[in-house]
Amino acid sequence: MSRESMSVDAHRREGPDTVRCMVVTVSDTRTPETDKSGQLMMALLREHGYEVVDYRIVPDEYDRITGVLREAAAREDVEAVLLSGGTGIAGRDTTYEAVRDVLDKEMPGFGEIFRLLSYEEIGAAAMLSRAIAGVCGQAAVFAMPGSSNAVRLALTRLILPELRHVMREIYKDRHR
Repeated sequence: MSRESMSVDAHRREGPDTVRCMVVTVSDTRTPETDKSGQLMMALLREHGYEVVDYRIVPDEYDRITGVLREAAAREDVEAVLLSGGTGIAGRDTTYEAVRDVLDKEMPGFGEIFRLLSYEEIGAAAMLSRAIAGVCGQAAVFAMPGSSNAVRLALTRLILPELRHVMREIYKDRHR
């Protein structure tokens, strides 16, 4: 095992035991009963030991999305926000712009790797995704497409394996 992978493994172990998450589905049509992606996100998070402290469905409107993100960043009980939906290129898709505009720091690797993994599954259509992640205040933020397949890919391959590590990095300079 290389020194770098030992360091990453140590950082993962040093992360918190759980992370308190807000799940947000961006949709003009979904309801809690029809929101398969939101239900999947919550199930996967809980299955991996994370806490879901809030769940919302918000319309694909820039001001509503930025408002939820700012509210989440101000809450002490929300450490990560996971959004699905509104990341495409249609005129109505505003999640990318809303998330980008509230981030203090962006994690460009999330979108880049998500599109690479998505390309392996769906081909060139992966370039239409504008998945984005970063940090807003003390909260990690991940925005992914709204399809259940995209949510499963983003969570199982990227978010779940690294969320504790992400939180360790966000909190490491914070005085407790």
